[in-house]
Amino acid sequence: MTERKIAIPGEIIAEGEDYLPGEWTEKREGKIYALKYGLIEEANKLLKIIPVSGTYSPRRGNVVIGKIENITFNGWVVDIGAPENAFLTVMEVPQYVNKDALEEVFDIGDMLVAKIWSMNKRGIDLSLKAKGLGKIDEGLIFEINPNKVPRVIGKEGSMINLIKDNTGCDITVGQNGRVLIEGDSIEGELKAKKAIMHIVEKSYIEGLTEEVENWFKSQGGLAPKREVSKDLEDDE
Repeated sequence: MTERKIAIPGEIIAEGEDYLPGEWTEKREGKIYALKYGLIEEANKLLKIIPVSGTYSPRRGNVVIGKIENITFNGWVVDIGAPENAFLTVMEVPQYVNKDALEEVFDIGDMLVAKIWSMNKRGIDLSLKAKGLGKIDEGLIFEINPNKVPRVIGKEGSMINLIKDNTGCDITVGQNGRVLIEGDSIEGELKAKKAIMHIVEKSYIEGLTEEVENWFKSQGGLAPKREVSKDLEDDE
């Protein structure tokens, strides 16, 4: 188990033509520079930086967990943890909506899982027109650093599926760093949360999957695998 290499903005992380610049890097005069403070990740000769700090930067297609902040005449203002709020119009809700009683669908303080379908000068637009999106009625919700989301999800969802299979919980990881855990027991939900926080704490190491597997064993063994695994994550 070793630490992954940390880069600082402006640092040269590779030279020559063997590597290509990826996210949060740039290539100048044959050298690849880091643009953010974070972990260096290499895959198929593509170098990118996974930031270890900073606020959520919304992107089109992201699945996010939001909180209703206000109600207007044609929709809802939603806090998604970004520098600006997002908006959910009644047209993007796949059910009948009485425009004279919008609070019957979503009231101030309600939580929901939504998808960013548009970003423009007017702001961020959300949609619920996809499987698994909608109001959150139960479950455990907490927040992690948005920049740790890729490590929690893992490549092709491998890490989050490991947690699901060993806790029996359904887990939705919003790209904005909010996490929803839904299980048959409080014990299962808390175990899943502890596993995620362990990943966040150990995100800088290599061999993280093995580390998490060992963590589950230390917590009393592995739970039986669920028959169905629900994947709502929008991995980047």
